[in-house]
Amino acid sequence: MCLAVPGRVLDIEDRDGTRMATVDFGGVVKEVCLEYLPDLRVGEYAIVHVGFALQRLDEESAKQTLELFAELGMLQEEFGDAWEMAAAEAGAEPVEEVRNQ
Repeated sequence: MCLAVPGRVLDIEDRDGTRMATVDFGGVVKEVCLEYLPDLRVGEYAIVHVGFALQRLDEESAKQTLELFAELGMLQEEFGDAWEMAAAEAGAEPVEEVRNQ
């Protein structure tokens, strides 16, 4: 599943002529393109889909949505490691435990 997830902008920089941001999605930090929201600022929230900030969002709505996604396990589904999730579904040991043996 591919969700549009609210995130908070931590910092912004210009990378080779493209406005990029580091965005926090409830503890998961990813790089996001801001070209569709050129006036978005550090500290503001935006809805992000496939690496692009698409719409500004107020802080309260963003926090409520992130809490709901976390309760439903949707943040892990969206941002979790696909290999680890497949291993868990198959009943295999997590990768870190296998490495440490």
